[in-house]
Order: sequence, then structure tokens, then C-alpha cells
Amino acid sequence: MYANQLEAYRTVQKTTMSGREIEASVLTQAALKLQICQNNWGIAGNDKQLSEAIQYNQRIWSIFQSELAKEDNPLPKKLREDILSLSLFISKRLIYAMSYPSPDKLTSVININLSLAAGLRGTPA
Repeated sequence: MYANQLEAYRTVQKTTMSGREIEASVLTQAALKLQICQNNWGIAGNDKQLSEAIQYNQRIWSIFQSELAKEDNPLPKKLREDILSLSLFISKRLIYAMSYPSPDKLTSVININLSLAAGLRGTPA
């Protein structure tokens, strides 16, 4: 019963949110997925959850990379280059966290995602 109501809310939310709000929401969700894994470190089933959270973050940042690489992207070139550099750092960090799992390896990605989300919303991190 509640699943239908939740899905209806999500549909309305998606159609009324701006691009910046959607990006902020996705980055926040990505950070929270990693943070849940960090908080549940060592609990049975967390390995699968960690893998899913890392893959989710990788997909998001891959989308950002492809959008930032487009010539018609409206952001200033320097800002695009800076975010692309940041995305490469995040990609490396996520691979490192997958290769050598440890909860502390997730902190920088969580913080970056939350800071960018706050910036997109126009609120302090």
C-alpha cells in the first residue's frame, strides 16, 4: 500500500525538481548509501551493500563526466575542468575502496558528495 504512495510521491518530485535539485538529491543519496555502509561496517551483508553503493556512485560520476565533456555544456570551461579532475579523484578513490575495503576510505567521497549537494542547493555544507 505505502509503496504505491511512495512511488507517486517520487514521480511528482521528479517532475517538479530543477536540474540542480535533482543533482543535489542524487549526490546526497549517493553519500548516504556510502555512509550507511560505513556505519554498518563488519555486519553481515554489508559487502553486497558496499558494492552496490560504490557502483551507484561510479554511475553518477560517470554521468557527470560525460555531461561535463560535452562541448555544449553551459558551465565555464575552468569549472568543468575542475569538476572533471574531482571526478577522476573520486573514481580512483572508489576503486581503492573496492580493492582494499576499509570504512575510512569512504569518508572523502561522502564529504565531497555532500558538499557539492549543499553547493547545488545553495546551502552551507
